[in-house]
Amino acid sequence: MFNEKELLEQTVAQDTELKNYIVDYVGEKLTPEDENITVEMVIGVLADDFPELVLAMAEENFIRGYSQAMSDVIHENTGPKNDDE
Repeated sequence: MFNEKELLEQTVAQDTELKNYIVDYVGEKLTPEDENITVEMVIGVLADDFPELVLAMAEENFIRGYSQAMSDVIHENTGPKNDDE
């Protein structure tokens, strides 16, 4: 099952040029004692410094979730009926 807390607490690996830049930027802004940058820290800094990006991603996620929920409801209401119900 998906564990949001576990994902947010993951340390970001600097395995691409963009990740390297973002981790360095977040590290300079937050200066964590253990020098590890987590996904949650990156999201927080992006929300402060680039809210348009975070908002666009949140809106897209909401629309996809809403569309999936509507599709599920329609399928549930139009699917084959079971005589045992």
